[in-house]
Amino acid sequence: MSHSRNEEHDHSHHHDGHNDHHHDHDDHSGHDHHHHGEFKKKFSISLLFGVPILFFAPMMGITLPFQFTFPGSDWVVLILATILFVYGGEPFLRGAVDELKSRRPGMMTLVAMGISVAYLYSLFAFYMNHFTAAEAHTMDFFFELASLILIMLFGHWIEMKAVGNAGDALKKMAELLPNTAMLIDDDGNTEEVELSEVNEGDKVQIKAGDNIPTDGKIISGKSSVDESLVTGESKKVEKSMDDEVIGGTVNGSGTLIIEVTGTGKSSYLSQVMGLVSEAQSDKSKAELLSDKVAGYLFYFALSVGLIAFIVWLMIQGNVDFALQRLVTVLVIACPHALGLAIPLVTARSTSLGAKNGLIVKNRESLETAKQLDYIMMDKTGTLTEGDFAVNHVESFYEKYSDEDVLGLMAAIEQSSSHPLAEGIMTEAASREVNIPRAENVNNIPGVGLEASIENKDMKITSVSYLKDNDIAYDDSQFKELAGQGNSVSFLVVDGENYGIVAQGDKIKESSRGMIKEIIERGIRPVMLTGDNRQVAEAVAKELGIEEVRAELMPEDKERIIQEYQSKGEKVMMVGDGINDAPSLVRADIGVAIGAGTDVAVESGDVILVKSDPADIIHFLSLAENTVKKTVQNLWWGAGYNILAVPLAAGILAFMGLILSPAVGAILMSLSTIIVAINAMTLKME
Repeated sequence: MSHSRNEEHDHSHHHDGHNDHHHDHDDHSGHDHHHHGEFKKKFSISLLFGVPILFFAPMMGITLPFQFTFPGSDWVVLILATILFVYGGEPFLRGAVDELKSRRPGMMTLVAMGISVAYLYSLFAFYMNHFTAAEAHTMDFFFELASLILIMLFGHWIEMKAVGNAGDALKKMAELLPNTAMLIDDDGNTEEVELSEVNEGDKVQIKAGDNIPTDGKIISGKSSVDESLVTGESKKVEKSMDDEVIGGTVNGSGTLIIEVTGTGKSSYLSQVMGLVSEAQSDKSKAELLSDKVAGYLFYFALSVGLIAFIVWLMIQGNVDFALQRLVTVLVIACPHALGLAIPLVTARSTSLGAKNGLIVKNRESLETAKQLDYIMMDKTGTLTEGDFAVNHVESFYEKYSDEDVLGLMAAIEQSSSHPLAEGIMTEAASREVNIPRAENVNNIPGVGLEASIENKDMKITSVSYLKDNDIAYDDSQFKELAGQGNSVSFLVVDGENYGIVAQGDKIKESSRGMIKEIIERGIRPVMLTGDNRQVAEAVAKELGIEEVRAELMPEDKERIIQEYQSKGEKVMMVGDGINDAPSLVRADIGVAIGAGTDVAVESGDVILVKSDPADIIHFLSLAENTVKKTVQNLWWGAGYNILAVPLAAGILAFMGLILSPAVGAILMSLSTIIVAINAMTLKME
């Protein structure tokens, strides 16, 4: 990255503007996103009304062994069923109204239709049996009504609970923050206070080995801090005066005093938690898929039921029997299994991902993953460690020693947090060179840095700058250094080439395996980098990447992604810096490596908490397995209906086979259990 500062890592955490990020997501298809406690309560209370009905009301006219009646028991059933319909059925009826308003009948409409038909027909049956002189007993559906509402409420409670469990990742994050902090007052006395009482601007003392309670700036002390849980940075980070610390990270051996810059909602950790909870409540296309399937089933059941009604009316001329078939079809079509199919898979895949350091912010990316054609990767910090070590320094100007060149470069690089700058500073410190004062230091995008030292104009630039400005340099030396995988920078003084520095960057251990696996999956890796071509190609060759685009500016990366997309290719972009944010947003799936910079975290669809490229493979396999389970579950859930509905309509009546709602209910529970077990077997590998 020949110093064209393209891979700029800006670690300043600006936390102010992020909080408007919590969109209120629509209830998904009216599945109220009350907490599961809400559904648990609804389910428990409904159980009180529902269970007596199951004892007093015969199932489809068949009296089960545990059932009994007494004079007036049918009145009790009527009253309990009415309460149950209004109270327990309320979320479904309300959801159905929402779905119909948006002209998209789905899950809720299907459930609402089943319970309404069962209730209204039972009222009619009750009236016929009690208030008319009809000989034949009209069968009621109170038993089905009760079991339907109870099973659906139970399903929703499980769903909320599962989504809640996926929230364990959030709980674990929240546990990184201690409950109390040591506050220091103006006289230097300390007192332990609840974390909630700490405000911005307060001074807090952090002892060795303690978790850091809030974001802050160090005002005294130095220590090394383990930020791996929060930012994914694996090595301990040295911190001293004026450095920023992040709440939730672990202090090393020194005692620190910090001034609090962010607490509670404004802290970095809660930004990340906000992203996770947003990811969990986001509705994926898969869930929309389940609503679509429910929508089709709604039309399917309605049409089969009406056809059955007309046909039976013509065959038998008996309105009662024909009506019963219609009602049975509509009651049986209620999609219990479907109601559980997707939520369980979603919940399971979210928590699996979180356990493995994958935060999937945008659930649609799981569906897009199987159509990927290209994975574009930033080089520095993604495929390589981003830790540079100086391998060669040389002066081309007889009045300057090699050390002088290094000193001048160090002077210019002093204020930069760029990995290349750190390499130069480290080398300058170890050779104990004299570092002069640089004034007016300025970053020139795509070129490098500029400053004035001793009234001379000095630049640290890449080879492309020398070429563009016809400045002489030794090409064979450059090619040799770059060919070994070094990033090469030049010191240009008043338009002349005064010196060269070459720095090597280590390839991450897991990069090779990842590239191999990507190619085996039929996806093509492409390297995008701001670094010079020779370096890029040396690294690419070592990794087995054939397509390399080098010497890029940030906007070039985004343009290249668009170029591929315009040919209809699906592209994933993997990057880590601020400069990758535009390309992460542009790509079909943006993967931010490590929560290194807020901006990258905000713009990625998927965040790899540990900065390990191998996790890209984990993501691909999680996506593949999640989609597989989703489709399987939709088939199990819908398949039951495709079979049961025509049977209930009496399609095999000539063989003496008519599916009674009772048997329907049993089949229904079976498909629900299968779906639940299937979702829980979702694995990463």
